[in-house]
Amino acid sequence: MYTFILTIHILLAIAITCLVLLQRGEGGLGGLGGSNSAANFLTSRQTGNLLSRLTKYFFIAFVCTSLTLVVIAQKKAIPETVNLMPDAPRAENPLKQPQQPSAE
Repeated sequence: MYTFILTIHILLAIAITCLVLLQRGEGGLGGLGGSNSAANFLTSRQTGNLLSRLTKYFFIAFVCTSLTLVVIAQKKAIPETVNLMPDAPRAENPLKQPQQPSAE
């Protein structure tokens, strides 16, 4: 389960990086495919909205997988007590104070 979620997490990170680089802006690759690649399908504004929405949903999924990985890691980190001698008789608490004789 952990490996599957980690794989999805890594794929989401790569996808978010690509989506951010594809968006038009001051820097980045800004429409990597050229000006005519999206002209037949969507206008420039619609393409920007689509990429922004995809980035938002991928980011939400990325945060969810991050939190899931943290929860799984915490559950694995909790040490379990192991009884190495299950048939041994239990001794009384050695830290227990001995009872003082009553002064009568």
